[in-house]
Amino acid sequence: MPVIAHDLDVSEATAGQLATVFALTYAIASPLVAALTGNWDRRGLLIGGMALFTVGMVGQAIGTSFLLMAVARAIAALGAAAFQSNAYVVAGAVATDEHRGRALATVAAGMTVSIVIGVPIGVWVAQLLGWRMVMWVLAAAGTLLALAVTILPAVHVPPAGLRTRLSVALRPAVAKALVITVLGVLAGFTVFVYLPLIVAPSATGTALSWVLAAYGVGQVVGNVLTGRWIDRYGPGRIRLVSLAGFAVTLAVMDVAVRSLAGAVLIELIAGVFASMLMVPQQHRLFSAAPDVPIVAVGLNGSAIYFGGALGSAMGGVVLTTAGVHWLATAGALAAVVGFVLAWVTRAPHPAHDAVTTG
Repeated sequence: MPVIAHDLDVSEATAGQLATVFALTYAIASPLVAALTGNWDRRGLLIGGMALFTVGMVGQAIGTSFLLMAVARAIAALGAAAFQSNAYVVAGAVATDEHRGRALATVAAGMTVSIVIGVPIGVWVAQLLGWRMVMWVLAAAGTLLALAVTILPAVHVPPAGLRTRLSVALRPAVAKALVITVLGVLAGFTVFVYLPLIVAPSATGTALSWVLAAYGVGQVVGNVLTGRWIDRYGPGRIRLVSLAGFAVTLAVMDVAVRSLAGAVLIELIAGVFASMLMVPQQHRLFSAAPDVPIVAVGLNGSAIYFGGALGSAMGGVVLTTAGVHWLATAGALAAVVGFVLAWVTRAPHPAHDAVTTG
């Protein structure tokens, strides 16, 4: 972040808004793309989405101003919106019934592992060859992935129009769940977009890669624990544990990062709690909209990126007005609000919650 800000001749808070541009574009584009391309071959959407993502990466690699970078980020986000949601659709469609769960889990695991491996490697490459080289590498990867998608069979799914998606989003139970998603992600993005600044007292250079890797490992651990615990304790309880644990972790983060060991440990724990939220949320949305669960889960994807946009924007405001030491506190407050909403909307009967709601 500091290097990008320096190269573009803007403040670090302004550079952080590039994350806002990406997340907000994704949040808005995802339901629009899904509604407008309902009858299209999903394979074509995957290829087109990855092509747009690649163009956006090239634009960022050669962009010399904040405006050009922001436009390129928006293009990349539009491509990502077309690709990521359809990756799950295609995985579920091409797999047999007995292998569908494994196919969907493979997509989710691939995205998680890409964060665990890709983020620290990206930081290392940026330190060694410059951040623009990271964009060129991503552009090359996008090109290869678009070519690989051509081997997939054609896939068509029943369309759902924009009016249907909006009506589902306005259902009270769905709307409450989506707000919780927004708050949980907002809490994380308020902090993690600006994480290099937060951990600067103890982790710079190569050490920063270790901190980022710890967060990614924590996410993997959290996913595994959620899968095991959600059947035993119910999605509603896991959601509360996630938000409460995340709030406490963020509240003590500014103190913990004063040493490298503390920074690694706190990011590991933060990754665990942060990653425990979305599976319970999906459970809740399936029960809140049993007639159109795929639409409801798709709306959750938009809520994730809308929360990311708000979080990175709020983080920029906090950084400018209050300073870096208040970023984690602001994130903790957002997580507390999410916890309160999850508590007041929890299922009245834990046994019922364990089976059908979150």
